[in-house]
Amino acid sequence: MRPSWVAGSTRARLLAGRRLGPEGIRPLAGADGLSEALALLDGTTYAPAAAAATLEDAERALAAVVLFELRLLLGWLPSSGRGLARSLGAWFELVNVEDRLAYLRGGPLLAPFELGALASAWPRARAAGSPAELRETLRASAWGDPGGDEVAALHVGLRLAWARRLREQAPETRAWVGGALALLLARGLVEGGRPAGAARSAALRDLGERWQAANTIEELGRVLPPHAGWVLQDSGDVADLWRLETAWWRRVGREAEALAHAARDGRAVVVGSVALLALDAVRIAAALAAAAAQDEAAREVVDALL
Repeated sequence: MRPSWVAGSTRARLLAGRRLGPEGIRPLAGADGLSEALALLDGTTYAPAAAAATLEDAERALAAVVLFELRLLLGWLPSSGRGLARSLGAWFELVNVEDRLAYLRGGPLLAPFELGALASAWPRARAAGSPAELRETLRASAWGDPGGDEVAALHVGLRLAWARRLREQAPETRAWVGGALALLLARGLVEGGRPAGAARSAALRDLGERWQAANTIEELGRVLPPHAGWVLQDSGDVADLWRLETAWWRRVGREAEALAHAARDGRAVVVGSVALLALDAVRIAAALAAAAAQDEAAREVVDALL
C-alpha cells in the first residue's frame, strides 16, 4: 500500500471520528424549537450551522461542513484518488447546477457551494447564460448529457449520472447505488410515471430491463436484481416511501462502518468514512427539522434514521 493511501485512510478515519453520532443527535431532536437545537451545535464540528436563521440555512451549513472536510481529505489522497473524491463529492456540484438552472429560469441567485478541486463542470456551468448552454456544459464534462434542460429532466439526469460515476469509481457502493436507483424509480411511479430518459441511461443497465414494465412499487421490488431491489422489500403503503429512504440510509451506515474500520488502508476506508460523514449530516438535519416542527411525525423520521 502506497504511503499516500495510508495517509488518506488515516485522515478519513479521523474525520469520521468527529461525528456527533446518535447520542449527540438525539438531544437536538428533543430541543424546544430550532433556535435551541442550533445552539447545541455550538462548539461542535457543525458550529457554522449554529448561526443559521432558518432550517434551510442550517441544512446548507451542515452540507458545507461535510464539503469542507472532503476538500481537506482530497489533499491527503494520492493522485489516483482524485476521481474517487470528485465522485463522492458530486452531490455538491449537482446542487450548484440545479440552483443555477433555477436561477436561469427566474429563481433567486443562491450562493454556491465552494468546490475547489472537487469541481468537474462547475467553473463553466457557473457562467452558463441559458438552460441550453448549461446542458452543453454538462455534456462536455464527467456528468455527460443530462437528457434535457428542463428542471425535471436535469433533476433525474444528474442523479443517474452521479450513480454511474460512483459505481465506476467506488465498486463498494454497488448496493447503495442500486438501492438509490430503485428509490428513484419508485418515486417516479408514485408521481405518475417513469423518470424521463431512464430507459436510455447507462446507470440503469446494471438493473436489467424488467423494471421498465413494473407499474407498482411492490412489482418493481420483485423484478429488480437483489443489489437494487432490497430497498423496496416490504414497501407497504406508497405514502411511506420515506421509510424506504431511511432504511437505505441505515444500510449505508452499517456497511460504511465496516468499510471505515477495515484492516487494510485504501479506497474502501475513504468511501466508508465519507459515507459516515454524509449520514451524520443527514441525521442532524432531520433532528433540526424535528425540533423546528415540534411534532411526532418529524421525530419518527429521526428515530428511523438513528
